[in-house]
Amino acid sequence: MKCSRIHGVFAHLRRQAQATRRAPASIKIQPPNAARRQNEMQPMSKKIYNVLFLCMGNSARSILAEGLMNSLGKNHFRAYSACSFPAGKVNPLAIETLQHLSIDTSTMRSKSWDEFAAANAPKMDFIFTVCDAAAGETCPVWPGHPMTAHWGFADPSHVEGDIEVKRAAFAKTARDITQRLRLFLSLPLASIDRMALQTRLHEIGNS
Repeated sequence: MKCSRIHGVFAHLRRQAQATRRAPASIKIQPPNAARRQNEMQPMSKKIYNVLFLCMGNSARSILAEGLMNSLGKNHFRAYSACSFPAGKVNPLAIETLQHLSIDTSTMRSKSWDEFAAANAPKMDFIFTVCDAAAGETCPVWPGHPMTAHWGFADPSHVEGDIEVKRAAFAKTARDITQRLRLFLSLPLASIDRMALQTRLHEIGNS
């Protein structure tokens, strides 16, 4: 190789080295999958999941579940409750129990599940029966094909005794519901497949 060509090669290499030294220090070469990994680390969807709790009468257990879910799952879940044959009023001890936990009860009422089977009703993502009687009933055809599971709880309104005994029964039911709700809220809803999620919902009901 002639000397002139050798000098040209070295001059080219020097220019490359100088350009590299002048490059901003913050510029980094990402590995091929870095962009994909960054996307996976983005925050979860801001979707609000609608949840409906069903029980006979819609006066105690489903009311407790509605209030507790709206409190524990605030900004991510919106809870409702209903039944096939509304009792017409909410058990005062259910209201008292929720208020003791600083949960708003101003909109609590006993209502029919027909409200949520209507075409203009909120589309449910999850429906949970919280009493054995409701689990055995033939439910309406829910719009959107929500996921369902049975989470049975003893009815605190059937407990006999003085007012303190009854209050303790409602408090225990609220704790039991809270335990299952926390398990549910810990599920990776945005990434788990439907079949695996259905299995987890049944497992929570058997916990």
